[in-house]
Amino acid sequence: MLRIDGLSAAYGRVTALQDVSLEVDEGEIVALLGANGAGKTTLLRTLSGVHPARRGRILLDGKPIERSKPHTRVDLGIAQSPEGRQVFKSLSVEDNLRLGAYRRRDRDIARDTDEVYALFPVLGEMRKRIASALSGGQQQMLAIGRALLSRPRLLLLDEPSLGLAPLIIDQIFGIVASLKEKGITVLVVEQNIAVALGIADRGYVLETGRIVHTGTARALLDDPAVRDAYLGV
Repeated sequence: MLRIDGLSAAYGRVTALQDVSLEVDEGEIVALLGANGAGKTTLLRTLSGVHPARRGRILLDGKPIERSKPHTRVDLGIAQSPEGRQVFKSLSVEDNLRLGAYRRRDRDIARDTDEVYALFPVLGEMRKRIASALSGGQQQMLAIGRALLSRPRLLLLDEPSLGLAPLIIDQIFGIVASLKEKGITVLVVEQNIAVALGIADRGYVLETGRIVHTGTARALLDDPAVRDAYLGV
């Protein structure tokens, strides 16, 4: 489904990604792991078209998209729930969700909105409330729900556990795991490696802009180097 070959990106003279290659197969949940500043968010921003690639290829279904505009990538089925949620706090919950469907012209938006409310019942209960009234966990649910309203084939999640209580993290990751049953492929960026690998099929570990480990979720959890560096055991 998604293939990245030799991808590099930078901010001015500061290199953020160096020769990154990875694959995400259709129907998988793949975790992109690493410490703060490793380049994880830059990779997602480059995939969604928000940040330009310096060199390398991004292939979706075998077709290059590294030069495509962000809205074109949305039309191709890529959606991102960004780091920090970035909900529109002065708008209502339902208006935030509508923005996720801004590229759509079909008649199924209302049905899909109801499906988001079924995934996150608290959003349905608070649909008329402004987003600033929501807790951090509820705002994260809203950010994911907004991304789902674009009907993605590939959902990019950036640090969905950031700043949330363990109970809310477990709830959100349980819902993310269920998206496989809806035919949605997920690439999730996380510092919380144990939680991410708990739902992922495979993972990649990024350090200073380079992939340094890759494997199945179980293999990475059992890898002494990964456990020592990221799990503290």
